[in-house]
Amino acid sequence: MRGVAGVDGWDCWDGEAVRAVVRVCEGATPAEAFDTASADAWLAFDAGVRRMDDRPWLTHAPAGAPGRPGRSAPTLLDRLRGRRGSPLASPVPPPPPAVALCHPDGRVREAALEAVRSAPELRPLLVVRCADWATPVRERARTLLAELPGDALFPLAELVLRLARRERGGFARALLEAALREGPAAGVLALTARQDRATYRLAYRIAVERGLLTPMELAALAATSGDVTLQDLCADAAVAVRAEGGGPAPDPAVLDRLLTARSPRVRSAGVTALRRAGRCRDAEPYLADRSALVRACARYVLRQGGDDPLPRYRAWCAEAAGRPAAAAGLGECGDRAVDAARLWALLEHPSPAVRLHAVTGLRALDAVVRERLTPLLDDPSPAVVRAATRALLPDAAGIPEPLLRERTAPDRPRAVRVAAERLLRAAGRHRRPGPGRP
Repeated sequence: MRGVAGVDGWDCWDGEAVRAVVRVCEGATPAEAFDTASADAWLAFDAGVRRMDDRPWLTHAPAGAPGRPGRSAPTLLDRLRGRRGSPLASPVPPPPPAVALCHPDGRVREAALEAVRSAPELRPLLVVRCADWATPVRERARTLLAELPGDALFPLAELVLRLARRERGGFARALLEAALREGPAAGVLALTARQDRATYRLAYRIAVERGLLTPMELAALAATSGDVTLQDLCADAAVAVRAEGGGPAPDPAVLDRLLTARSPRVRSAGVTALRRAGRCRDAEPYLADRSALVRACARYVLRQGGDDPLPRYRAWCAEAAGRPAAAAGLGECGDRAVDAARLWALLEHPSPAVRLHAVTGLRALDAVVRERLTPLLDDPSPAVVRAATRALLPDAAGIPEPLLRERTAPDRPRAVRVAAERLLRAAGRHRRPGPGRP
């Protein structure tokens, strides 16, 4: 069942949702009508039932409600013709439990909740009703949900977390978190394999709190995960052994795994942990890391160990080809009066990486000179052109307009054209095409 706008971003008039409601009304089980493993499918089904109250099989009223015995509910055609239904027709049978749990009438929804006791497959709708807008329905649903064993909520985690975004959706989430903290470890670890981001993040957070993962497992996850939140969570947990209770330093293998990660956030956590492990000198290679965050952490660790990173940067810039990012590091901690000349000289270096980091260093030193940097707009490396553009943006108004216009010509490289357009916009000189002009 595809999701659509109207309820949590879903349109209950989606064709698949309508077909699912009709099939359940005709006697099919929810599992036969739609994908019951999908939280979005349950929400679409719930919304679809409420929006289809013109269907005669959805208009069953509870005992004691206004109406004439023996009179069928009016169909849509009856309503359009001003009729109230046929008195000769047989009474409409009650809707199936899955439909009754989503019925527009709160009394029907409340009465249907008892069916969940003997029908575990309807528990997703019990979770939905815990966020119901009708207080009697909501309170009864919460009572029934609280009676379930904690691990019964694990298969419902995605739906629980989706509903937690609603105004009244926090109750089921609180039950789920309590169950994860007190339930079997296998159930928690199983949820870490879910594809839903909110589900696996919660499961990993609980697993870290409960100590269900070893430092090496945490380090490996931090190094391989593409989720920034998990990177931070697992990297911090992997190096926290020393921080708690003054225990032994982190396993060198754990730090090495973090230090070789592709993510700068994970590498920076590993570099910072070198100080706790008493390995401050091992941070030296990371002074020239490609990430500014990692370089800053490496400088901090070296200074904590009594070393000054500045002489290293100056020495490395003399042979910058081996450590291109040393130029950026020099700009981040150097002296403008002394080190700016070194960086300007590196703009002539044959390596594009060195030129790129030299521009970055000049920006960090606040030593950008517009006239000297403008020629880099024609650099053969697109990365250098982009870096020069960023450096020139604050002073774009001072660049001669003809120079920039010339570089917007179609025969110029794309990076040069984009740079010229950005600078023209920054200077307030950008020309919008008129009607009929490309």
